[in-house]
Amino acid sequence: MVQSKATNVKDYLAELPEDRRAAIQAVRDVILKNLDTDFEEGITYGMIGYYVPHSLYPPGYHCDPRQPLPFANLASQKNHMALYLMCVYGDQAQRKRFEADWKKAGKKLDMGKSCVRFKKVDDLALDVIGETIRRVSARKYIEICERAVTSRQKAPAKKPAAVRKAAKAPKSTKKSAPKRSPRMAKR
Repeated sequence: MVQSKATNVKDYLAELPEDRRAAIQAVRDVILKNLDTDFEEGITYGMIGYYVPHSLYPPGYHCDPRQPLPFANLASQKNHMALYLMCVYGDQAQRKRFEADWKKAGKKLDMGKSCVRFKKVDDLALDVIGETIRRVSARKYIEICERAVTSRQKAPAKKPAAVRKAAKAPKSTKKSAPKRSPRMAKR
């Protein structure tokens, strides 16, 4: 399963094989135990999602304002399960603390920009996940997101890779002879 067609969490869980259902439910329990009450749980992007609802943050997700502001997602992917922690992705201080706490827990961290990949619950430092979720209230998360969007808007636009590469290339001072056309070369 990559993207579920389920419309609620109960149906999402019912679609999963028993071993994955148990693992996802264990992580879900930790999230729900530590989640600020201003967040809501539902299905977003075909996964179990935890988000700031439009009632609290009307602008919604800056990439798609029709969507609520995503905070975390939990999914069963094709080759693994994943916990997406946007609060860790959007705040370098949170990420550094998360990684340090994970290392102290003695677990191997398999992480992308925001996703923690796992094959079984034993791969996870559930206490670190719980503490990370607990530490970021919905209102604090809104501040983190607004700060990130504002800093991106103020940052100078990146030039396309080809332009950056051309700018770095050393300019040749050697003058080359004019190129001859194939007809002139025969003469």
